Amino acid sequence: MLTLEKFEEAAEIVQKVTADTKLVYSEYFSAQTGSKVYFKPENMQATGAYKIRGAYYKISTLSEEERKKGLITASAGNHAQGVAYAARAYGVPAVIVMPTTTPLIKVERTRAYGAEVILYGDVYDDACEKALELAEAKGYTFIHPFDDLTVATGQGTIAMEIVKELPLVDYILVPVGGGGLATGISTLTKLLNPKIRVIGVEPAGAACLKASLEKGEVTGLSSVNTIADGTAVKRPGDLIFPYLQKNLDGIITVEDDELVVAFLDMVENHKMIVENSGLLTVAALKHLEAAGKKVVSVLSGGNMDVITMSSVVQNGLIARDRIFTVSVLLPDRPGELVRVSTVIAELKGNVIKLEHNQFYSTNRNAAVELRITMEAFGTEHKNQIIDTLTEKGFSPKLIRAQL
Repeated sequence: MLTLEKFEEAAEIVQKVTADTKLVYSEYFSAQTGSKVYFKPENMQATGAYKIRGAYYKISTLSEEERKKGLITASAGNHAQGVAYAARAYGVPAVIVMPTTTPLIKVERTRAYGAEVILYGDVYDDACEKALELAEAKGYTFIHPFDDLTVATGQGTIAMEIVKELPLVDYILVPVGGGGLATGISTLTKLLNPKIRVIGVEPAGAACLKASLEKGEVTGLSSVNTIADGTAVKRPGDLIFPYLQKNLDGIITVEDDELVVAFLDMVENHKMIVENSGLLTVAALKHLEAAGKKVVSVLSGGNMDVITMSSVVQNGLIARDRIFTVSVLLPDRPGELVRVSTVIAELKGNVIKLEHNQFYSTNRNAAVELRITMEAFGTEHKNQIIDTLTEKGFSPKLIRAQL
């Protein structure tokens, strides 16, 4: 079913609802990696993610009878919005089952498109089981978020746009949850130019496709644990797995800590909000040996709630040594705090929090504890501050920063 003719048909149809997400060249990441890095910003779609492509194309292929029954799907958020948006465009009702852990922004936006939202289970797989139960019980038409060849065809239209705009692309990096996006992009890419290498990128805490490819058959994980909620899937799709085996050129796995740093890089260098799953391909750049090659990272979505965003920014600053905390022991007498503050001020450190613990020791005159959380320009500046405090006799002890 995944033919060039179908991809061309899908490309024409999805143009009705998709934004023209032109490639964005990244001077920063190109300098960091030695590659020529481009981003495909699908986070700029109306629904905040690429999922509108597959959902809209799938619904366009349904019969009037299938649409009138009402649509149902399960999703960690982005497919939910895609189906809700497309269902509204076609004037049909939609029910979306989402994990209870889904970020609030994704839940509220799905409801805003007119869909009924049911929160169920901890991960996508739990929500999917519930959606299938409801589909059977109430006769809804089920739209699978990834294990559907028509949906995958819609997602694959991204590859057509990439190759049209950058014909000599060498690598395309694609986020992987259940594998629908990777199926569509890798299959169409190989139809257009077999020399282009397509690499899937999974969170290390939910690497179900990597496990399946290594075993040679679809394999489910007992559990998943990742901040990349949009790709927290236990098992890849059965229907699409043969296409992934045939067309993917490799898998890269990324740790959650790498996503935190990637978020900070995207915000500061591209002024762009990309959700954790969409950042997989950004974090994967440093794992790819492609010096001098043209690389496109697909930014799959940008639907991130403010609380998560705040946490990621803070942890990113800590990871980059731009916020750190030290503990120093001081005699409990006037002027000691001034001495410490003077050292930090002279080195251009910026104190953002102080904790003064007078009960650190039973002998307060001998020592009280002062915990100082401060901003620095980076690792070199942080080390300079710590070294100077040591030279001045404060014996700073580095501890985990908490804001």
